[in-house]
Amino acid sequence: MDRNSSTWANGNPRHSLHDNGGLILFEFKGFKLKVHWVMEEPGQLKRAFIDATAGAIAGGISRTITSPLDVIKIRFQVQLEPTSSWALPHGGVYGPSKYTGILQATKDIYREERLRGFWKGNVPALLMVMPYTAIQFTVLHKLKTFAAGSSKSEDHIQLSPYLSYLSGALAGCAATVGTYPFDLLRTILASQGEPKVYPSMRSALVDILKTRGFQGLYAGLTPTLVEIIPYAGLQFGTYDTFKRWTKGWNHLRYGQPNGSPSDDSLSSFQLFLCGLAAGTCAKAVCHPLDVVKKRFQIEGLQRHPKYGARVESHAYKNMWDALRGIVQAEGWAGLYKGIVPSIIKAAPAGAVTFVAYEYTSDWLESILT
Repeated sequence: MDRNSSTWANGNPRHSLHDNGGLILFEFKGFKLKVHWVMEEPGQLKRAFIDATAGAIAGGISRTITSPLDVIKIRFQVQLEPTSSWALPHGGVYGPSKYTGILQATKDIYREERLRGFWKGNVPALLMVMPYTAIQFTVLHKLKTFAAGSSKSEDHIQLSPYLSYLSGALAGCAATVGTYPFDLLRTILASQGEPKVYPSMRSALVDILKTRGFQGLYAGLTPTLVEIIPYAGLQFGTYDTFKRWTKGWNHLRYGQPNGSPSDDSLSSFQLFLCGLAAGTCAKAVCHPLDVVKKRFQIEGLQRHPKYGARVESHAYKNMWDALRGIVQAEGWAGLYKGIVPSIIKAAPAGAVTFVAYEYTSDWLESILT
């Protein structure tokens, strides 16, 4: 039977699966049989593959583009000395600072390490972020599909903000646990300058296992999970919220369309702005916990003297003790070390990730379904 044929016959509606995965709907009315051809939604495995692949590609692109800002941010976060003259609460607590501002840090890193210094730790960062975003988007889509009762993205936008926040938080936790050792290695390699303490990812891994044991690969996991719940929740929840607001604005601006952009799709620039706003909101709220995480990750590890004091072993008993200790020794500004490059990086990183994911996902779905 030709899938485009159309006839009528008497009877009740029926349907059958076509051999290439489509769905044929038979509607009986009067004495004619009408045949409809309807494409099914992608199967569960295919959908998971699309989400994982699109997430991995989006994460890899975003991480590579924003690596220089990430390196500067990490250098500030692991520096016990103040990052500006006004940030020191008690004079003489620490010695002179290696990095005192974004421009100064950029010049120093380039002068001492050249361009490659801005991509230190990018290999473990990619090994972390690509499976991280793959797991994150796959779990996120599964949770939203469960909550919405549909795997269609346009149905996911209709979810309440609470479900969007919760789905994002759970997806972030799953991705964090699955990829954390690479995050730790990335921090260690990106925090060191020249001369290198660890010449390779392997040497850093061997030293961690020797000095801390296997559990050392998960140092700082608790503050990371405490951070990722509000961070991922805010990032994905606000992204969906901004998309809803933007679609509503499009409807008000263009009315009910004939081919206007107000219907179901947002422009790439609008997606970019939604991702940028989501990344900025999430990072601004959660940055202090990111600082604590970085301190736990480098605790007790070697550090070249010219980069300042190192975080000694067992410097902090737990997350709350670390927060209190940083405030006492470095002031409230200590919890926000690296906040400027962090926000400068988080905004485009979030925007690039979401835009790349949306376009890659649509492209994969078009060729696989």
